[in-house]
Amino acid sequence: MIILNGAATELESGKTVADVLELLGLALEAPGIAVAVNGEVIARREWETFALPIQARVEVLNAMQGG
Repeated sequence: MIILNGAATELESGKTVADVLELLGLALEAPGIAVAVNGEVIARREWETFALPIQARVEVLNAMQGG
């Protein structure tokens, strides 16, 4: 289990940041996405390989245009 954007979320061990983005329906190449794990920003180039630790706190931010 991880905490994803403040909510407990079941996730198999060994899953990556990329797997979380897929779960949220976000494409890896989509602009304006930032991901932090346990308060540390994870570089986009690491999303497919960064394995999430058990009980990780994951925050996915998606910048939106508007005004």
